[in-house]
Amino acid sequence: MDAALLDVEGLKTYFLTEAGTARAVDSVSFSISGGQVIGIVGESGCGKSVTALSIMRLVPPPGVVAGGEVRFSGKDLLRLPEKAMEEIRGNEISMIFQEPMTSLNPVFRIGDQISEVLLRHKKITRREAQEQTLDLLRQVGIPSPEIAEREYPHKLSGGMRQRVMIALAIACRPRLIIADEPTTALDVTIQAQILDLLDSLRQAHGMAILLITHDLGVIAETCEEVLVMYTGRVVERAAVGKLFENPLHPYTQGLMRSVPGRANGKGRLDTIPGVVPSLLALPSGCKFNSRCPYSFDRCFREEPELTAPPGGHPVRCWLY
Repeated sequence: MDAALLDVEGLKTYFLTEAGTARAVDSVSFSISGGQVIGIVGESGCGKSVTALSIMRLVPPPGVVAGGEVRFSGKDLLRLPEKAMEEIRGNEISMIFQEPMTSLNPVFRIGDQISEVLLRHKKITRREAQEQTLDLLRQVGIPSPEIAEREYPHKLSGGMRQRVMIALAIACRPRLIIADEPTTALDVTIQAQILDLLDSLRQAHGMAILLITHDLGVIAETCEEVLVMYTGRVVERAAVGKLFENPLHPYTQGLMRSVPGRANGKGRLDTIPGVVPSLLALPSGCKFNSRCPYSFDRCFREEPELTAPPGGHPVRCWLY
């Protein structure tokens, strides 16, 4: 097996607040090889986006990366000087942020924002940067790129802004793209186009993709392996086919039952009872115990480890 391009081991990211310490990411581990697509799925607040920001070392205060390793091509990103990290961001690892309207600068034209990335990381002239910007806009399917590059972000539709974000992400041909909810707030037609675009770019340039989403349909269509997260922890990890055929964790099973078309019977979709507990007041034992239909005494006393039962895949549950 090829050496991992990205190897995350025991990553911990905490937010130190006046009300206490919120363990947003708690001992998360996974790896990605070149050209592979890995998905992270879970409800809002489970730690998906904070995991991505931790890899990029972009966690805002009062958040701190409290432990673990993030090795990219053998280099631990958490221990690199900031100047070295700046050379990696946008060049070797790029991120497609969740909301392009807040990620793009509203006072700069689209073309200037893409050219800035090229000029920052490549030894090229402004003329060459402009030509490459137009080529990038063509690659991501933006019509009339000569007109679009002179527009401000608010002049473009949501789908077009998302394509601009992808153009920014692939500008320097990175080896890894972190896509944080790249299809949020887009209609299903545009969503499909964005996912197809990412996949075609991955195949053309051999990029690895870490895809963060709450949509199991997107996971099924695009990913090879998936991590299911809950309260900052990985509760299940499996190849996509195995996860959909045989979800082991009760939380994963609940997510599956809530997907339209997979629910049992007719009428209302199943829901997971209760709410995600506050990270400032997590329960003892398994963090899913109060919402789990199968919980028993041990679930409230001890937290299970992420281990693989015989013939199964890694899961964090006392049932196995």
